[in-house]
Amino acid sequence: MVRRSGEATRQEIRAAAARLFRERGFARTSVRDIAAQAVTNPALVIRHFGTKELLFLDTMQFTIDDEPLLDVPLERFGERFVEVLLSDDDIRGVYLALVRGSNEAQIRARLQAVHERTFVEPVRARLEGPDADVRARIAAALVGGLLYALWVVEDEGLVKADRGELIAHYGALLQQALAGPTGPTSHRPTAAPPR
Repeated sequence: MVRRSGEATRQEIRAAAARLFRERGFARTSVRDIAAQAVTNPALVIRHFGTKELLFLDTMQFTIDDEPLLDVPLERFGERFVEVLLSDDDIRGVYLALVRGSNEAQIRARLQAVHERTFVEPVRARLEGPDADVRARIAAALVGGLLYALWVVEDEGLVKADRGELIAHYGALLQQALAGPTGPTSHRPTAAPPR
């Protein structure tokens, strides 16, 4: 058997852990499972990463490419944002792993940071006005709800829906959230005529 360097062993552990955490989640992945996949000793997993939770946090990084979001006019931003999120399978794996492990305090904190950095900030950066933060958070909540319905509960109707149609419908909802209650695309209920 060829002996690997410390860095090579570390990378093998990271790759095995990332794969198992995405497939099984945090709770159903053991240090022994990771070591077996990396063809190493469980003690080396702990030596290199400290704890399973720290290894999880090291390997479950959630990012999106902001570039496609900056190139579209604001009136098309909602649709483009949904399209970008749904086009990356890596996002799905990491999102599910974070949600499944969110009963652990550090993992929940990472999920909160991901929500802020990935869902709220790119949207807020495109908005103006005193209620920009609230509108960005509402839009982020809509996106989070879509990902939950698609990837956590696997809503059959949404999973089987035409992808382009889903992007168009959800993009329109996001545009409403971005516009706010007095925006040009909002549908404010009108008051009943006086009697």
